[in-house]
Amino acid sequence: MAAKWARRRFLTVTGAAAGLALTAGLPMASTATAARPRDYPFTLGVASGDPLPDGVVIWTRLAPDPLEPFGGMRYGTKVEVRWEVAEDEGFRKVVRRGTTFAVSEFAYSVHVDVRGLRPSAEYHYRFMAGSDVSPVGRTKTAPAAGARLSALNFAFVSCQHRVVGHYTAYQHMLQEDLDVVFHLGDYIYEGPDQGTLGRGHYPVRTLATLDDFRIRLAQYKTDPHLQAAHAAFPWIVTLDDHEVLSDWVSKYSYYHPQESFEQFLIRRANAFRAYWEHMPLRLSQLPKGPDMPLYRRFGFGDLAEFSVLDTRQYRDDQLHNGGNAPPDEQTRDPARQMIGARQERWLFDGLAASGATWNVLAQQVFFSQLDLDLDDAKERYVMDAWDGYEAQRNRIVDYMHDRNIANPVVLTGDVHANNACEIKKNFDDPGSATVGVELVGTSISSSGDGADTDPGRDALASQLPHIKYYNVQRGYVRCEVTPDLWRTDFKVVPYVSRPGAPIRTDATLFVENGRPGLQFG
Repeated sequence: MAAKWARRRFLTVTGAAAGLALTAGLPMASTATAARPRDYPFTLGVASGDPLPDGVVIWTRLAPDPLEPFGGMRYGTKVEVRWEVAEDEGFRKVVRRGTTFAVSEFAYSVHVDVRGLRPSAEYHYRFMAGSDVSPVGRTKTAPAAGARLSALNFAFVSCQHRVVGHYTAYQHMLQEDLDVVFHLGDYIYEGPDQGTLGRGHYPVRTLATLDDFRIRLAQYKTDPHLQAAHAAFPWIVTLDDHEVLSDWVSKYSYYHPQESFEQFLIRRANAFRAYWEHMPLRLSQLPKGPDMPLYRRFGFGDLAEFSVLDTRQYRDDQLHNGGNAPPDEQTRDPARQMIGARQERWLFDGLAASGATWNVLAQQVFFSQLDLDLDDAKERYVMDAWDGYEAQRNRIVDYMHDRNIANPVVLTGDVHANNACEIKKNFDDPGSATVGVELVGTSISSSGDGADTDPGRDALASQLPHIKYYNVQRGYVRCEVTPDLWRTDFKVVPYVSRPGAPIRTDATLFVENGRPGLQFG
């Protein structure tokens, strides 16, 4: 692929794509069908997200025919949608209500930033369009800033490839008492795969147009277990690569080298627009063409602060064609960026100002060193992960160590496997200081059933002393955080190729406040 763009060239095409994304010039593939007014419009359920001490975003989308353009609504119209937030599920104690409009410009999605709520409070919400009433959702606000908090319960998930498995993990998650759920990326998969489970992709092609992305996202959101998990808890979301194209970086994807930068930025604008339309995100996250402000910070009293990172939009190109390679001068170049210089400064400023007991990075790709070569005399790393951006990772680790940042924890998705790692000051020296821990969650369904053990990866993990735990089954990760202790339960199901799998806790690990490192329960 061509070399990196000059900044002026990038801004020129970015601006062009921004203009296209808000006009009819953006590819939309087909015309809208007429709405059938009596069809139930809330087929995609409800969701809430990005909780603050005084508010939360509530979401729905009118889509009587989810797999039709515009969800089967009549293009160019607007529909009045009423909403209510109550202290009880029966809506006898309504505390906030209002009216908004679902419009074709945003695919008839509804994002309401509800404010004036109480901190650390549970609420129920619903929407109404005409005589139709949505399912009822449950949400919860964050604690007041700096408030003393005795416990926080949350889960994190990623990678839910529809065609290869059922979302059974979400069905079990509904039994948990959670304050929030983090989704760390790969909410959809963009490819044409048909699968063999009766869960094939629609549209059948690799996604490119705005209609393509809207329909695929709607298809994923028809899953009843995913809908139920959204309705049960507030979510904080960030995207990875498959929401756009596999292994994409700021300007293009290695899987589509024939696509020009201009073409890719239009594809990216389509993907971002549809993603925002289908997620409980604030208006401040609304994309401007191919740009979407996604990194942001959430505080949960004095107990935990979460910096949600964006490791895709601002990164430099992957080296060595995005494959696996030994380290060299390029991979160790201090100028190479995974999150960009501005986001790095934002991260450091937030960590320095934090008064939280636990400081968490919620992000997408493997952070700790992961040498894939079984030969001790050789090294081979994934260029799409932080090993391909070694200098910036080292700056983050050094900053945490040198500034004595309290109890750093990194949450990760992407790799379809559970891992628990100790973050070392120097990964090449097992005896160096442990700075924090990384918790890597497996997929909801991606890569299929998985296995309790994998001989090759077990052998690999045995050579990497900072990796304390490894598993390749599907599931989610549950964390219970108190001022003294962080408990992590790795929840797994034995199969996803058919519904109904039981769930079990494969491992429980602890981190003590002030003692970086992992202990088995």
